[in-house]
Amino acid sequence: MRNLRTFSQEFKRQVVEELMSGESHPAQLCRRHNISPSLLYHWKKQYSLGKFNNEPIEEAALKDSIEKLERLVGRLTLENEFLKKGLQHNLNQSRRNGNSSANGDVSSAVSGKDAK
Repeated sequence: MRNLRTFSQEFKRQVVEELMSGESHPAQLCRRHNISPSLLYHWKKQYSLGKFNNEPIEEAALKDSIEKLERLVGRLTLENEFLKKGLQHNLNQSRRNGNSSANGDVSSAVSGKDAK
């Protein structure tokens, strides 16, 4: 079984800064430090977010924020669609049972628009 290695934040920061400076190619760094390319790029992403006691790169911080907001919009869209379907189902059940809607207009209730 392979032993897990741990690297200090200082080491990770030095490797990523060498990569970003262009002094060495990624393949050279991976061979020299015996690390995988995926680990190197993972460190680079963490570095850009400021995880190694460095200032976050503004562009990366904004990109991370955009990704979080996109996930939130997606989740809220799914919840919204679920609630619309539930409301539609509930209104249809009420009509089948002979109960009338307080609004009287199913499509406006589902779409959120005022009934006219």
